[in-house]
Amino acid sequence: MLLLHGGRADGLAPSRPWHLAALRMRLFERAISAALPREDVLLARVRYRHRGWNDDRADPVRDTLDALGELAVLTGPVPTVLVGHSMGARAALHAAGHPQVRGVVALAPWWPPGEPTDQLTDRHVVVLHGALDRVTSPVEAAACLRRARSSTARAAMAVIRDGDHAMLRRHRFWHHTTAAAVAHLIAPTDRPDPLPAECYEAADAPVL
Repeated sequence: MLLLHGGRADGLAPSRPWHLAALRMRLFERAISAALPREDVLLARVRYRHRGWNDDRADPVRDTLDALGELAVLTGPVPTVLVGHSMGARAALHAAGHPQVRGVVALAPWWPPGEPTDQLTDRHVVVLHGALDRVTSPVEAAACLRRARSSTARAAMAVIRDGDHAMLRRHRFWHHTTAAAVAHLIAPTDRPDPLPAECYEAADAPVL
């Protein structure tokens, strides 16, 4: 499993592990680690060379694909779940076509109109978005997910009531739901899906 933290639209400065975007995901890392169904599941973080997406460079996507390649060398071709926040979620969604990727959990994703979705074919996609997010758009994310639904293995979206972009409001709910979703994607027969069936329907995403 790979974690991808957020970043900026533009920025060639180096990304550092003490930046707030990276520190924020440490809490998710702990929650996911505690919820993983087996001891033989590896949890790792993607290191970005730059803080920004940087237009057509899409630097975090290259970093994610490099990390998946390194993971394959280390562990072999094991199924991998990508968990990303904001810019990291956008990178995860772009990198989902990698043959190792089983699914993506996108937290408050930066998923603008016109994004490609073919790479999500036969992948599991879970989108969690805060109702009070003023940085990235749940409406745009929902539109992209609707386009992807015809080809994904399964696709779900839920809106977190009172949730903000930083995932600080109702943080325990964010952590618990994300961790349970990851555990279900890794071991679907052993761990229940934390999301109600309505999340998988084409109608508006339910508020949790």
